[in-house]
Amino acid sequence: MHTDADTIAARVLGKEPRGLLIGGAWQPAARTFPVTNPATGAQLAEVADGGGEETRAAIAAAADAFPAWAATPAPARAAVLRRAATLMLEQQERLATIMTLEQGKPLTEARGEIAYAASFLSWFAGEAERIYGMTIPASTPARRLLVLRQPVGIAALITPWNFPSAMITRKLGPALAAGCTAIVKPAEQTPLSALELGQIFLDAGLPAGVLNIITCQDPVPFAEAIFADERVRKVSFTGSTEVGKLLIRQSADTVKRLSLELGGNAPFIVFADADLESAVRGAIASKFRNAGQTCVCANRIFVERPIYERFAATFAEQVAALRVGNGLDPATVIGPLIDAQARAKVERHVADALAGGAALLTGGGPYAEGRAGNFWTPTVLANVSAEMLVAREETFGPVAPLIPFDSEDEALRQANATPFGLAAYCFTRDLGRAWRMAEGLEYGIVGINDPIPSTAQAPFGGYKQSGLGREGGPTGILEYLEEKYVSMAI
Repeated sequence: MHTDADTIAARVLGKEPRGLLIGGAWQPAARTFPVTNPATGAQLAEVADGGGEETRAAIAAAADAFPAWAATPAPARAAVLRRAATLMLEQQERLATIMTLEQGKPLTEARGEIAYAASFLSWFAGEAERIYGMTIPASTPARRLLVLRQPVGIAALITPWNFPSAMITRKLGPALAAGCTAIVKPAEQTPLSALELGQIFLDAGLPAGVLNIITCQDPVPFAEAIFADERVRKVSFTGSTEVGKLLIRQSADTVKRLSLELGGNAPFIVFADADLESAVRGAIASKFRNAGQTCVCANRIFVERPIYERFAATFAEQVAALRVGNGLDPATVIGPLIDAQARAKVERHVADALAGGAALLTGGGPYAEGRAGNFWTPTVLANVSAEMLVAREETFGPVAPLIPFDSEDEALRQANATPFGLAAYCFTRDLGRAWRMAEGLEYGIVGINDPIPSTAQAPFGGYKQSGLGREGGPTGILEYLEEKYVSMAI
């Protein structure tokens, strides 16, 4: 079933170009661009190439829909989100297959992402019903003090290619729950998953104009239209720190509210008292999920020196056994990188490390059987130093650098020696140390003996140059709400 990618693509995608969702209807594509399979290089589909004019039409549709959606009772908004979550799970296999075709991740991971994406809709459906205000004790008997929470307005949601469904619902769920209308711009590498979600929301009964989707190859005209229009009050972006800084500058003229989930450089710290087998499994799960293309994956693996050699040998042996291939093959564990540029970055990082004296334990080059796609052999590098690119930059690929350390203070100092602070991990069986590391690590997310801590009901976001604001959890909906203080004399 999963051997002929072209046949599968034709069955689940069809042949017609995909249009733009504006004002509750699919608008035909005046211009298109191709979407390709990173595992094969084959073209999957043509999608509409939206520009400034289409973006302005989407803003107008969102503005027209906003008053009615903001006034819709919270239980009714919640019902739409729950229906959309149900439809996602009912169509899980088809949605996962489309994701694997355009993004490359193994089908097992894609199925998991669809369930994860649906969980944000379910979670924020409940949060819609818990948007509480406040009453505040007044300082005089003739006044009543209140706080109201109201939707901020139109939200522009800019999402990445590595989690093409979950990064949409993690933003769209709270936006719709709060009563905002939305314009989604998915990454140009993975627009098909976004368009499928658009149809699901229409099928779930979302009113026309509440959700609009603009696919485009060049994001500049979209961004210019979004940041120039004062009706767009909120922008949420997941992507690189460099682009995030640009968006901060662009937001200044109209003082838009921003949520930014940016780059990372996650440390994975293994102490000598850790359960070695659990730590190895955890490091593989964190580092090699989605071929290392996650913003929270382990980027630097620090191992205490007494167990360093044993950890390195066990880890490298298990990494060498990871199966590389097309994500549609049930045996695949490591799929392709998203494009040739991503593979070139991985190659540059590995070459720099080896030139600087790192030891290659396994992998180290392109995957021979994947010449048609962007495959890289899972790689483990030993004796990496802080000056190497793999330690200083986010590799975003299946390369694991191992760095020895001698003390808890040294591990904490090296882990924090980065301008980024999204996720960090620590494996230890010492309860006191676990608390010290959890409190001392300058990161927004810390996994203690947990390599995959992300969940809809917990806040997700970073310290320092890893971003602003939080997504998920009880605070996630607050990013889309304004607080209005009312003082009433009686």
